[in-house]
Amino acid sequence: MTTVHTFSILLFFCSLFSASLIIAKVQHHDFVIQETPVKRLCKTRNAITVNGMFPGPTLEVNNGDTLEVKVHNRARYNITIHWHGVRQIRTGWADGPEFVTQCPIRPGKSYTYRFTIQGQEGTLWWHAHSSWLRATVYGALIIHPTPGSSFPFPKPDRQTALMLGEWWNANPVDVINQATRTGAAPNISDAYTINGQPGDLYNCSTKETVVVPINSGETSLLRVINAALNQPLFFTVANHKLTVVGADASYLKPFTTKVLMLGPGQTTDVLLTADQPPKRYYIAARAYQSAQNAPFDNTTTTAILQYKKTTTTSKPIMPVLPAFNDTNTVTSFSRKFKSLRNVVVPKTIDDNLFFTIGLGLDNCPKKFPKSRCQGLNGTRFTASMNNVSFVLPSNFSLLQAHSNGIPGVFTTDFPSKPPVKFDYTGNNISRALFQPVKGTKLYKLKYGSRVQVVLQDTNIVTSENHPIHLHGYDFYIVGEGFGNFNPKKDTSKFNLVDPPLRNTVAVPVNGWAVIRFVADNPGVWLMHCHLDVHIKWGLAMAFLVDNGVGELETLEAPPHDLPIC
Repeated sequence: MTTVHTFSILLFFCSLFSASLIIAKVQHHDFVIQETPVKRLCKTRNAITVNGMFPGPTLEVNNGDTLEVKVHNRARYNITIHWHGVRQIRTGWADGPEFVTQCPIRPGKSYTYRFTIQGQEGTLWWHAHSSWLRATVYGALIIHPTPGSSFPFPKPDRQTALMLGEWWNANPVDVINQATRTGAAPNISDAYTINGQPGDLYNCSTKETVVVPINSGETSLLRVINAALNQPLFFTVANHKLTVVGADASYLKPFTTKVLMLGPGQTTDVLLTADQPPKRYYIAARAYQSAQNAPFDNTTTTAILQYKKTTTTSKPIMPVLPAFNDTNTVTSFSRKFKSLRNVVVPKTIDDNLFFTIGLGLDNCPKKFPKSRCQGLNGTRFTASMNNVSFVLPSNFSLLQAHSNGIPGVFTTDFPSKPPVKFDYTGNNISRALFQPVKGTKLYKLKYGSRVQVVLQDTNIVTSENHPIHLHGYDFYIVGEGFGNFNPKKDTSKFNLVDPPLRNTVAVPVNGWAVIRFVADNPGVWLMHCHLDVHIKWGLAMAFLVDNGVGELETLEAPPHDLPIC
C-alpha cells in the first residue's frame, strides 16, 4: 500500500472519529422536584412538579447523545424518575422504577441519571415512578435523527408534542393512599388534560386552553403521548386526517386514520396537513373504557388547532369521537401497525412464556375492620400475573440485591405459565382463582435468550384492555386476538415479517397479544401494567437477565451516588 493511500485512509478514519465527537453530545440538566401552586378547574392546590413546571420540561436530544440529569428532591415524598422507553443498554441503574433498579431519592437528597440514547428516534417521555407522583411529574423526551440523517418522510414544517394527562383536584398521593387503606378502587380523575390544560369544556379552563398554530398548506408532526395514570384515550383532530408514521420511538409504515387510541405509556407520531378552510378546530381526547361496570372519567379534554389569521372569537369545530366502549375502532387501529421495513424477528424461541394478566380479590384479613375491605363483597382489590401479585421490596432494590448477591430479597421462581389452566376469558371462572399469592418473584433469562411472551387477559373480576410495558427493551408485537390464545391455530397468523416494535402493548380486552425480544440487556427489568392502580395492586413481574461475555455484555457498576434505602 502506498504512503498516499495510507495517509488518505488515516485522514478518512480521523474525519469519521472527529464527526462522531461532534455528533454525539452530552447534555446536562437539573430537575428540581418541588411543590408548586397549580390552579385547575377553579381550584388551586400544591402539586409536585419539576422546576415549577406542569408538565415538566421537554428534553430534546439526538440519537447517540448522552443525558446526565441530576434530580434534586425538595418535595416531601420519595421519588424516582423513569425514562420511559429508553433501552438503557447496560445502564439499568438509570432506569428509575422505585425499589426495582434503585432505592428512591429521599427528600433533601439528589441522584444523577446517566445514560446514552442508542439507535432510537422519535417520541418517548419521562415520568415519576413512585406512588402516583407521575400524575404531575412527567415530560416529553424527543429524539431527533443523528445530525446529517433525516426522517424517513418529508420534513414537517412544524413539530408539537401533545401530552395527554389526568388531573385530580385532590392530591393524587392521598387518592391512592386512601384506596390502599380501604381496599377499594381509587377515586376517578376530575379532568383529562392536553399539555397540562383541561380545555374549553371544563370550568375555569378556557383562557389557558392549549393553542396549536398552523398555516394553510403546512404539515405538522404531532407527537402524541398518553401520560394519563389509569385511562386509555381516544385522540382526534376535527376534520383532519392523521398519518401515523411512528410509535414508541420506532418508525412505521405510514397509514391514515381519523382516530388514535393510546394506552397509558404509549406514544404515537402523526403528520397532519393543514388542508382545511382556515378556521379553528378542536383537538380532543376522551376515554376508551373496556372494563364493564367500572367507573371512569367520561369528560373530554380539548386543545385548538388554529389556522393563521383566524379570528380567536370564532367557535372551534368539534370532532366526532368514538363511543367510550368502541373496541372495534381500537382493533382496526392497532392492526394497521407495521414496521417501516422488514425486520429480524426471533424465529427459534428459547423461553416460551405464557402470562395471564388481570384483577383479583383478596379476602378480608380477620384483623381488618370492614372499613379496610371496601372492594367487591367485602374484599380488597388486587391484581396479578400468573396468579402472583407482585410485592416490591423495601430494604434494597432488586437490581442492588442481584448485583451484590444479597439473599432473601427476591426469588427466581416466577412461573413460566399459570399454575392452573382455565377458560381465561369465560364467564364462569372459579372463585378459587380470584385470590392470587403475593411474592417478589423474578424470571431468570440467559443473556441472548430469544423470548416469546403470550400476554393473556382474564375475566377475573372483569376483563380490560391492559397496557403492558417492559422496561429495558423494545419488543415486536407478532400477534393479537380475542378469546383464549390457541397456539395451534393462532401461531400460524403471526406477523414475522414487519411487526411493529413497541415498548408498551395494549393487550385487547378479553384477548391476548404475543411479543418477542432478545434478552441482550443485562439487569433487572420490570414488566407491568401501565394503569398505575394496577401496578399498585401487583400486576407486575420482573425479568432478571444475566450478564453475557465481556464488558459490552455486562451491567455497568453502580454509580457512586446511587440512593440507599
